[in-house]
Amino acid sequence: MQNWKQANPNRKIPARDLTTSNLSSVTAEWIGAACNPEASRTTAQNEVLALSNRLIAEIPSANEYVSGVPMHNFAVPSVLKLWIDQIVRLGKTFSSSDGVPAGLRKNKKAAFFIASGGIYEVGRAMTSFDFVEPYPRTIFGFAGVTDTSFLAGGGVAALTCQNSTWMHKHC
Repeated sequence: MQNWKQANPNRKIPARDLTTSNLSSVTAEWIGAACNPEASRTTAQNEVLALSNRLIAEIPSANEYVSGVPMHNFAVPSVLKLWIDQIVRLGKTFSSSDGVPAGLRKNKKAAFFIASGGIYEVGRAMTSFDFVEPYPRTIFGFAGVTDTSFLAGGGVAALTCQNSTWMHKHC
């Protein structure tokens, strides 16, 4: 990272820690606001979409998205799903013409680093790719990001168990 920053002094790396972002679920009120044309939205509807608008504003200038994705109960973490729900919006990250969606984030790349407590490697009965990879590949592809790569690292629980008193007692 330091080498990249030195080679690209004028480039900015926006970062978002989803665990500290206080993301909220999409509600009927949110959907109603998002479906209402921007020029017709009420003040209350604009307030409902304010977080979504801020999150979407962070992503258009990026050429590549990099995400650390822990596998929770064989799925993506709920906070990642909440973030995706806030940024995948008609007219913002995808369009629709005659009912056919088209992603608006073309010529972008996405890299996902998947961490799992157990070891779910290629060649085993179950892999983290079986559970975690399909959702981000599909939803980012829906938004137009089709150049995706995935790297899995398993066995994190062993490291955690060695360094945590609570985990050591319960692993």
